[in-house]
Amino acid sequence: MIAEIGFVALSVAFALTVYATAVSAWGGWREQPVWVQSARSAVLLTAGLLTLSVGTLIYSLQISDFSIAYVAENSNLAMPSYLRVSALWGGQAGSLLFWAWLMSCFVAAVLVGKWDRDRDLMPYFISVATLTTGFFIGVTLFISNPFTRLWLVPGADELTIALFSPAGAMLYSLPDGNGLNPLLRHFGMIFHPPTTYLGFTGFVVPYAFAMSALISGRARDDRWIRTSRRWTLVAWVFLSVGLLLGGRWAYDVLGWGGFWGWDPVENAMLLPWLTGTAFLHSVMITERRGMLKVWSVLLIVLTYSLALFGTFITRSGVISSVHAFGTTALGPAFFIFIGVTFLATMGLLVKRLELMRSDHEMESFLSREAAFLLQNVVFLAITFVVFLGTVFPLLSELFTGDKVTVGPPYFKATAGPLFAVLLLLMGVAPLIAWRKQVAARLGDQLRIPVVASVVLTAIWGYMYESPWVAYPALWLVVFATLAILVEFWKGIRSRTSQGENPVAAFNSLITRNRRRYGGYFVHLAVIMIGMGFIGEAFFQQQTQGTLAQGESLHMAGYTVRFDNLRQYIGPDGRQVTDATTSVLKDGQLLATLHPRQDFFAEHGQRVTAPDAYSTFGGDVYVILIGWDNIGTGGSTFKVYYNPLIAWTWIGAFVLIGGTLVAMWPQAAGRTQRTYVLKPVSQGPRLGTGGAAS
Repeated sequence: MIAEIGFVALSVAFALTVYATAVSAWGGWREQPVWVQSARSAVLLTAGLLTLSVGTLIYSLQISDFSIAYVAENSNLAMPSYLRVSALWGGQAGSLLFWAWLMSCFVAAVLVGKWDRDRDLMPYFISVATLTTGFFIGVTLFISNPFTRLWLVPGADELTIALFSPAGAMLYSLPDGNGLNPLLRHFGMIFHPPTTYLGFTGFVVPYAFAMSALISGRARDDRWIRTSRRWTLVAWVFLSVGLLLGGRWAYDVLGWGGFWGWDPVENAMLLPWLTGTAFLHSVMITERRGMLKVWSVLLIVLTYSLALFGTFITRSGVISSVHAFGTTALGPAFFIFIGVTFLATMGLLVKRLELMRSDHEMESFLSREAAFLLQNVVFLAITFVVFLGTVFPLLSELFTGDKVTVGPPYFKATAGPLFAVLLLLMGVAPLIAWRKQVAARLGDQLRIPVVASVVLTAIWGYMYESPWVAYPALWLVVFATLAILVEFWKGIRSRTSQGENPVAAFNSLITRNRRRYGGYFVHLAVIMIGMGFIGEAFFQQQTQGTLAQGESLHMAGYTVRFDNLRQYIGPDGRQVTDATTSVLKDGQLLATLHPRQDFFAEHGQRVTAPDAYSTFGGDVYVILIGWDNIGTGGSTFKVYYNPLIAWTWIGAFVLIGGTLVAMWPQAAGRTQRTYVLKPVSQGPRLGTGGAAS
């Protein structure tokens, strides 16, 4: 009965999204608010029904109702409760339902929070947002339904049940299920998929507002940007955290010594992050100077489309990846939807080009506007080379018949220098004035960061015996950091000269300009994360050897000693082979590590679980590769020294904090600008006249 409740709720939700899409557009076109209000109610009810549908599936997973195919395929009795919850997004059908639910909640939250102020934008916002939501509900309902029942096989043992499909019957045993993919049985899987999905689904809000402004003829003003900016930041920070959590999962589970392997699905997550970051920079110019309006709309369209492309890559099976769900029938549906929406959007954008003329022209190439525009060009260049490398296997198979895989060397050679340019611009751009910068004054501002960064880089490189090829990367990190810190120092010095103490001055500096200094914190976080990539690219060391008990490997000043090997059965039935190893330095014991391998008999799959000793300087990362007979033979270990990688995880927390600062409402008492928006003649609108914001 529980599955039927979830299925009915899902079916009614789909019908409501179709209704809301149609009547909201009709109400906007015919200037009849009653229809738009009805569509709004349908959207809110859709979110409630999808909440019920998700709740029934989670409940079914918790009680181990193996008569539901999805529960039997993705859980078993040995899994703890938290893993049964994560099984909601651990499989194809459940993750699509979860995705649709998150998107419906985003749209509903907008309609609750911004309905009165942005009433004239809402008809087409609802239509566009519910069209996308309805698509995800539809593919869940008709192609990948998580509430499909298993049925008894005629003539078989009554404890055997099967799901009939065109490909044949899949057999399961009623007493227990198949269990979650062993690679996903990691604590990080509780947070990595949800944060990534929140990032992907959240971008539908700014996209729908942009389309609403174009359809209604209100794209000339920037109200849609100001309305959707915080939603964009919410989506961006969730996607950022999702990327970092995915890197942490790879570091802890996959056992190849790093956290970013340029996997196709990793790249598919990175692509909308790149264009979304470019969009956040572009809208700053649009808000402040009335420039780059077309550019801003184009960037959010690309971000939305690339988010859909990420789901296509993950679920179609067209590209092999450790993150992908495998080959399914969803590929064609996603391909058609992405193509149709992108072409329709671009057609609308071209139609409204005249409406989106810039209010001002760029006055100088030496200006903050020009620096931000250059940053955006670099972001798009990185997007292009990553996209090309990701889809190249498909293109090569299409034109030559051979699938040629593009590996990390391509991405490092093409995207690496472009990321270096971004780091340089992160240091320089904040020092450049709006409209026009006097070159001599910019030189004065750059003098201290440049000289200090050269000296500190030389000291850093000498102390750690860095290869010469690493010096440019080290200098970029130090220079960008110092340039940002100088901005904080100048602001604090200005306020302390008026009698404030440094702590109060720092607090006032941030609270009076949250967007600016929150952005600086985010830049510092990106630099910290970049340090992890620099450490892996230039300073990583590795060694491998077969050791008898008591023997050691030596690397980077550390000693890794093999102490003991044991095997046991884990609480969930997996066979565990655990190696006890000691990490020493100068004869002093620093840590005891337990790298292991887990064998899951029901899946016939072996999972490597490395262990690491972590410091701010770097990680000693130990992997158990293989072993002979327990107690008599040797065991083979691979050991990495990963410098600076801890700063990647620290940067994740700084990034979250900086984004929260930038999103937080301005301190009370601040003077707010008031805009009076005049009616625009172009395009249909909901007859509410001008609106004040």
